[in-house]
Amino acid sequence: MPHIRIQAGFQCGTSYPLQDQKLTIGRAPDCQLRVDIDGPASRYHAEIYPSGAKWCVKDLGSLNGTKVNKERIKDAVLHSGDRIMVGDSIFEFLEKDASAAGPASPEGLTPEHEAIRNVIDQMSLKTKRIEAEIGKAIIGQKEIVRQLLTAIVSNGHVLMIGLPGLAKTLLVRTVADVLDLRFRRIQFTPDLMPSDITGTDILETDETTGRKEYRFIKGPIFTNILLADEINRTPPKTQAALLEAMQEHRVTAAGETYPLDPPFFVLATQNPLEQEGTYPLPEAQLDRFMFSITIDYPSEADEETIAKVTTRPRELDLQKILAGPQILELQEAVRNLPISDHVVKYATRLVRATRPGDPRAPEFISKWVHVGAGPRASQYLILAAKARAVIEGRLLVTADDVRANARPVLRHRMFTNFTADSEGINTDKIVQKLLEAVPEPGEKDY
Repeated sequence: MPHIRIQAGFQCGTSYPLQDQKLTIGRAPDCQLRVDIDGPASRYHAEIYPSGAKWCVKDLGSLNGTKVNKERIKDAVLHSGDRIMVGDSIFEFLEKDASAAGPASPEGLTPEHEAIRNVIDQMSLKTKRIEAEIGKAIIGQKEIVRQLLTAIVSNGHVLMIGLPGLAKTLLVRTVADVLDLRFRRIQFTPDLMPSDITGTDILETDETTGRKEYRFIKGPIFTNILLADEINRTPPKTQAALLEAMQEHRVTAAGETYPLDPPFFVLATQNPLEQEGTYPLPEAQLDRFMFSITIDYPSEADEETIAKVTTRPRELDLQKILAGPQILELQEAVRNLPISDHVVKYATRLVRATRPGDPRAPEFISKWVHVGAGPRASQYLILAAKARAVIEGRLLVTADDVRANARPVLRHRMFTNFTADSEGINTDKIVQKLLEAVPEPGEKDY
């Protein structure tokens, strides 16, 4: 018998049999499928009804619309496994009895992973809320916001590169305001010392006994989100103070090791290297960043909106959407999400193709690239692909998820030679050519 199973929202986990009568979804008390009365759904939002041997869903003129598998619909035929989204609630249509159907999941997802499914369903809704809150302060840059969220749920660090005045710092601060986490900012300057980041030992004297001892005073790195503002304005010695913290999530000072409380992210901003007073980041530190995100000038329409909105008084009331335990739960869900060998093979091939001398490398790689990406790029590509699926509410990771994250993962892990520089070829152009040149695995690969 067909069933409707509530996956997220009011009475989550409940199933309702469909017995040749229509079901109304909404906030009104007489709706058979109720949603949160404080949510964004309408009183009479949608209706599930029989049509011959099939079941259909139609929107009842709601304000926010009804979606089936994330596509907005007016009237649609339902198929087993389809998910109906009404406000913050998700309803799954199953043609067979829910108790006998087993988990409606992609191949490889066992019943033990049902908790992952619930986390993913909730994240799909929270992603929209986070983007809406950030949109109150940041105009445009939606893809940049999505990449930041991808890195955060992957437990990765982000390097943001752009000219001054493009709201890099404001974007990071806004993300921190939307997440219920401790936040610290370090303004990197030429005279900044490593101890200004990690902390320092001070000599204390006990006034009673006269005994002297050193006490470690923790630096600003002991936080959840660290904004390393204009990180390339300080010499490499000070930049390197972040290396252990970024990789090991701990700090060593005076022979003692101090762990950093999870979650811990470094969101760094960087000015273009062509500007005066900048120092290039060491290759070892560049590789610690999961993503390198390039921020460009806004579109003309967005710039007009920015000029209009930001030059008049306004108060931003940003709501906190995710707390530390929820982020850790999301990071665990990303790690545990199954991924097919097809996607793993494609991600690995893409990375190996960046290395001159590798049999899979296209001819233009040998011509333009001095050093290609290492194995960490493969790891981050796969994690980013999983995270993209999670924040979009999907259980299936595809090659499209890999392609969507190829530029931010690979652009700072390839180093061009003189030939590329003389021809005006940068790593973004090389990654684009790689995506066109490297095919997905075929039947002969299995």
